[in-house]
Amino acid sequence: MISSNDFRTGTTIELDGAVWRVIEFLHVKPGKGSAFVRTKIKAVVSGSVVEKTFRAGEMVQQALLEKSKLQHTYMEGDDFVFMDMTSYEETRLTAKQIGESRKYLKEGMEVNVVSWNEKPLEVELPNSVVLEIKETDPGVKGDTASGGTKPAILETGAQVMVPLFISIGEKIRVDTRNDSYLGRETQ
Repeated sequence: MISSNDFRTGTTIELDGAVWRVIEFLHVKPGKGSAFVRTKIKAVVSGSVVEKTFRAGEMVQQALLEKSKLQHTYMEGDDFVFMDMTSYEETRLTAKQIGESRKYLKEGMEVNVVSWNEKPLEVELPNSVVLEIKETDPGVKGDTASGGTKPAILETGAQVMVPLFISIGEKIRVDTRNDSYLGRETQ
């Protein structure tokens, strides 16, 4: 159990048999009446966002999530198959469960699969990944690092904005949290 006073961004709670993640919270102490906590919570499975108010100090069941490091081995239809490299057990997640993370997911990549009650919920990617540029406009002589940007398609199909001097075949590091270019990857 966790008190509503202890809510922080990212805290996971159980409500009505589902897992919810706190994305915003505000402790309110009105001049008259008792204090309360106004929250914005997101359903981990469906992604729906709801605003909910809790009494200050109200106890709520905390969702205990398990993270396991699994490797993405292959795709079968719309399912992504992950393997535990110690026990060789397979776990399948649908494209909907993975969500936006799938645009950076490539075979052989190790990720954290988050489970609740032994049911996989979502995938946590590393903060940055190294991917190869498959499509982009050609660079022009004189393009510098301080110049503009252009769109580039990566090997996984994701699109990011890169500096003008980047060309096809180069490997770059991309921040998976905000889809931004971090730099070239040197071998």
